Amino acid sequence: MTTLHTPLIELRDVSKRFGSHTAIDHLSMEVREGETVALLGQTGAGKSTVMSLLMGTSSADEGTVRVAGADPARDFVALRGKLAVSFQTDRLLPWRTAQENVELGLLLLNRPRAEARERAAQWLRRVKLGDAGHKYPAELSGGMRQRVSLARALAVDPALVLLDESFSQLDHVTSQTLRRDFAEIVREQRKTCVFVTHRIEDALEIADRILVLAAPARVCLELSVSAEQRQDTACMARMHQQIERAIGGDTDTTAEAEPDPSSFTTTDH
Repeated sequence: MTTLHTPLIELRDVSKRFGSHTAIDHLSMEVREGETVALLGQTGAGKSTVMSLLMGTSSADEGTVRVAGADPARDFVALRGKLAVSFQTDRLLPWRTAQENVELGLLLLNRPRAEARERAAQWLRRVKLGDAGHKYPAELSGGMRQRVSLARALAVDPALVLLDESFSQLDHVTSQTLRRDFAEIVREQRKTCVFVTHRIEDALEIADRILVLAAPARVCLELSVSAEQRQDTACMARMHQQIERAIGGDTDTTAEAEPDPSSFTTTDH
């Protein structure tokens, strides 16, 4: 079992507003080194806003945000190569092959081209796409493109991986296979990971700890999940029910939608 060390992420009494809408209200949370944490909650619960604070694309109005000891909104350069993100859409460059897409992050970090080529090939093999490096995104299925996106994120050997609904666009079978493969890689590499998902199954399958958020972003349920518990069907069913109750159902027509942080002015890096 991986030993959990000091916090890699710390949010202390954080608040964030968009005009008259409060997305986060005095939230405190931490993620320890080597830990995988899932953020769950209804639309408007503040999940995406928390992720934008961690990525540094938005800054807190109150409180402190620290990622690997740095303020991601102000010290973004200090986190280059330490933080990698995979989004809901794969965001691959269509004119680059799978191999070239995975190389891109390494080249932007000024790694030698030969090293970038070799590491990209290694990571394509790790995500089970060793024979697809020459193919362009249009020639790949949705699941394959998402694997390339994950390979690109992991190839730079980041300390922290952020996943923003990375499995949600895939069909159930593809999503299940990919998240299992991803969980295995993350644990093998001892990466720290935070991911946003609306699927309870994703959280139970991957996370060491699950945080259910309620609007405006506050932790209304926290669960730890062990490998032993994952083998216990009855235990998983109970946890699933606990999370469902905390979320309050799949839909809530009275809930105010969470603003898209990208529609607001963000901190320049």
